[in-house]
Amino acid sequence: MAENIEDITINYEDETGRLIVKELDKEILTRGSWTTIMFLYQEMDKKTGDYGPPKVSIRRYRKLRGEFRQQSKFNISNKKQALAISGILNKWFSD
Repeated sequence: MAENIEDITINYEDETGRLIVKELDKEILTRGSWTTIMFLYQEMDKKTGDYGPPKVSIRRYRKLRGEFRQQSKFNISNKKQALAISGILNKWFSD
């Protein structure tokens, strides 16, 4: 568990030390005892060893007893879905 927002990552290594989930970037959307972070990441195909296309994960963390613990997440699995979500948000919130 992370004590500081900046230390939160979604990098994940398997038992052999291979990086299975590789964080490419992150944006902290909200700060505080409830924190929201959007991650850009890639997952490794365990058969080929190659990383797949970029994906997005939006995660909520709650600071409890001095540590941030993940409470929920929403994954955007591909570019088409990301662009659809972006288009809808732009439509809803454009002036």
